[in-house]
Amino acid sequence: MSDLNSSFYRWDEDVLVLNILGKPSAKKDAIGKPMGDKLKVSVTSAPEDGKATEHMIKFLAKEFGVSKSDIEIVFGQATIQKRFRIKNPKKLPSIIEKP
Repeated sequence: MSDLNSSFYRWDEDVLVLNILGKPSAKKDAIGKPMGDKLKVSVTSAPEDGKATEHMIKFLAKEFGVSKSDIEIVFGQATIQKRFRIKNPKKLPSIIEKP
């Protein structure tokens, strides 16, 4: 797990473990730049009753080519710092490399 300190993602076999710094109430849904050990992800949804996190899961599912059920929240349901496990992503942003 030590590589989590130097990177915003790691692979656990075919599961992508992704550390995220969320930005709710953004102008558009977008995957931003890495900020230290987190990847900035903006979503348009407001941070009310978990709506922004749910919106982020839908957005990430589309971006990674998986279903919402393939994304697990490890922690951060109600905070801007989150960790997701994405099972067998079909697509990857250019900043993430397949092992």
